[in-house]
Amino acid sequence: MSAFIQQLPALIGVVIGALGSYLAIVRGEQVRFRREQATRWEERRLAVYSDYARSLKKAITLTYRVAAHLGNDPHPHPLSPEEAAPLLAEATVGRDPAGEALLLLGTQEVVDKARLWVLSVIDMERFLSDRVHDPQAWQVLLDRQRAGREEYYAAVRRDLALPPGHSARWEVPPPQVRA
Repeated sequence: MSAFIQQLPALIGVVIGALGSYLAIVRGEQVRFRREQATRWEERRLAVYSDYARSLKKAITLTYRVAAHLGNDPHPHPLSPEEAAPLLAEATVGRDPAGEALLLLGTQEVVDKARLWVLSVIDMERFLSDRVHDPQAWQVLLDRQRAGREEYYAAVRRDLALPPGHSARWEVPPPQVRA
């Protein structure tokens, strides 16, 4: 019995060491799992944010082209409202699922900024559906849409801890008149 008692401290040390190693491994695996899970969610949010912006940009490009047809915008490829109607409808239908995914995975700030951006696009679409020729009013709508896009992207960057990006505001030279 005395041999067992003499070996007891060593046995206890082995058990404590094994238990400590087990707990350290379990804790490390939990940390790794949480980190990988956070990375997966960030990747999914980035995809949702990008899909939403891309779906909205389709409608925006079409509005530029219709505005050019009405004489409000210098876009080089005008499109009549009649030709644009089915394309705008398709863009709107494509925007809805992207918006739902955004509501599901987006942060409150990003969703709020997306809402402001899409409302400015809806105002642009309404302006064109009335077939208004007013380049100054169109420019106000463009500026509001561009500010909405810039705020949306800034919110996305904050959410994903990305560095500040480009505002995407660059001057486009006016169309040249051909002689």
